[in-house]
Amino acid sequence: QVQLVESGGGLVQAGGSLRLSCAASGRTGSSYARGWFRQTPGKEREFVAAISWSGGRTSYADSVKGRFTISSDNAKKTVYLQMNTLKPEDTAVYYCAAARTVDWRVVTTSSEYDYWGQGTQVTISS
Repeated sequence: QVQLVESGGGLVQAGGSLRLSCAASGRTGSSYARGWFRQTPGKEREFVAAISWSGGRTSYADSVKGRFTISSDNAKKTVYLQMNTLKPEDTAVYYCAAARTVDWRVVTTSSEYDYWGQGTQVTISS
């Protein structure tokens, strides 16, 4: 089992920045692709960003390209999501996830993820 714990959410004004962190613990000996998703009430969870275990490949939703950056520190078993130029429509609960896979692969579909964090609320005021 792998446990994921997100942190860094909060309330910021539009145009501001936040940095989310997701720390992993438990059986982390295998390679895991890591991803961030978000969800608002009444809507399905949507993909935000993902990174391969090796860190060499990343993928972003079109809505966040150029504003969000995903990165990882495998020594710390932590993945980050730097969010800049935030917009009110970025308001959501953000979840991190881990998927057992080969070290070069990026995973963008939620159904392929094996482990999920509890989520952290991000609220952007206009």
